[in-house]
Amino acid sequence: MAMSDHDHKPSEPGEDWRKHLGDKIRQMQSSGFFPPGAPAAPADHGPAAAPPGGDAAAAEKLRRIREFNLKPRDIRDYLDRFVIQQGEAKKVLAVAICDHYNHVRQCLEKPELRERDYAKQNIVLLGPTGVGKTYLMRCIARMIGVPLVKSDATKFSETGYVGHDVEDLVRDLVRVAEGNAELAQYGIIYIDEIDKIAGAPMSYGRDVSGRGVQVNLLKLMEETDVSLQSQTDLLGQMEAIMQFQRSGQPPRRTLNTRHVLFIVSGAFDRLADQVKRRVSSAPIGFTADGKTPKADYEYLKLAQTRDFIDFGFEPEFIGRLPVRVTCDALTADDLQQIMLTSEDSILTQYRQDFSGYGIDFTITKEAIAEIAQRAILEQTGARGLMTVMERTFRNFKFQLPSTAIKNFEADTNTVSDPPAALKLLLSKNRRSQRNLLKSEVADFARRFKEEHGLSLVFSDEAVDLLVEVCITQDKTMRTIFSEKFHDFQHGLKLISKNTGRTTFEITRAAVESPDQELSRWVVESFQRPDGAASSAAPATAKT
Repeated sequence: MAMSDHDHKPSEPGEDWRKHLGDKIRQMQSSGFFPPGAPAAPADHGPAAAPPGGDAAAAEKLRRIREFNLKPRDIRDYLDRFVIQQGEAKKVLAVAICDHYNHVRQCLEKPELRERDYAKQNIVLLGPTGVGKTYLMRCIARMIGVPLVKSDATKFSETGYVGHDVEDLVRDLVRVAEGNAELAQYGIIYIDEIDKIAGAPMSYGRDVSGRGVQVNLLKLMEETDVSLQSQTDLLGQMEAIMQFQRSGQPPRRTLNTRHVLFIVSGAFDRLADQVKRRVSSAPIGFTADGKTPKADYEYLKLAQTRDFIDFGFEPEFIGRLPVRVTCDALTADDLQQIMLTSEDSILTQYRQDFSGYGIDFTITKEAIAEIAQRAILEQTGARGLMTVMERTFRNFKFQLPSTAIKNFEADTNTVSDPPAALKLLLSKNRRSQRNLLKSEVADFARRFKEEHGLSLVFSDEAVDLLVEVCITQDKTMRTIFSEKFHDFQHGLKLISKNTGRTTFEITRAAVESPDQELSRWVVESFQRPDGAASSAAPATAKT
């Protein structure tokens, strides 16, 4: 039976696979998983591999939630290891987290409790920048091990505007939970810079985009069913197909946010000014203790719901954030404590950075106090420590790894005048630095012999000159060798072929004019094939 050309034509790579994928998509569409009008997954890409151990990881997190038995003081004590001060914020967060997951544990034990009304302790964290608001949340997530999604409010916009959809937060929560929707529905969503979406009053009305984001976030905080498959999320569709292939059942289409805890934070600078004006115009004795706040951040502690509404938040939105706590500004003493006692502090990081080069770095208490004082002037909280430390030790990190210095101590002079302190440190170690550079010459000769089978013997004058060039030009010895002797292996191999030489002396003249000397040696090797060295030739033969 004759076969047509079509019968002879091999199938295109992936053709069978694309057909199989298309069948799966149509099967899930017929099961009602994909929303009407949702685009099909691209036919030339397969489903992404499932995260290794994803189901096991999600099961482990669910087990930890079911066995949750932490007390608020346990969480507070853990946070004390990393975050200095902010006692009230730690207390509020610890209580809210424990209450939330005790309720979640009860819901897992008795599923009928899920349908009962439950007033969540959604939280607003207020306070200046750099006081530890985000770090508190990061530490809590690390301790509890529950799904937590962090985002900035500034990246969201109302549908129809450029930006992300707030419902992406819920979808991200599912991804963090390894695709386990049951686990994700008990997660935490943390949104920073929430004050940036306050609808600013304008001559033509409110900021529509900011108000729209608030309305959409309100739905999430209140309770709503969020579709887990965005119509434009092709990756999510592929993951759904993968799950469908494994289980034979279409994955969960929606997630209810009833049990998701929301925590938001922001600096709220304008709010402090607003409260200050209100308090200043109020009768004497308005504040609870009759004392007038001194610092701007202290006025945030007096903020009332009306102040948030005047600030630009919708009444319903701020009403869904009933727990409010203000973080205190950090003092110079607080910054010192952060450097001395906080785990994973910036000082610990710098010690690790220097130890990576084999350098033991110590610092006096007086120097720490000076750094803290300078960091306060930056007015960026604990972030100011990084600014001051980087400015102080920038050149130390650049210079010391290439020197013989293996330990140094920073004092107040180091902080007040880093260039002078570094210059003095290098001066004290000048002799050891020269010895290090000389040893690098010997290392170069050793590597040259290993790579090319030829021995280089540097004269004392040549070594001294190389050290001087390295110091005066402020270059590493490796760079000096690369610049001066980059063609030597070719030239010396030619000489060795002509003369049988395997050892060459590198004199001062060869360091001063390497190309010229190498050319002369090559010419002489053709003129004197017996390999005898003339009195003018700087190379000696050893056969």
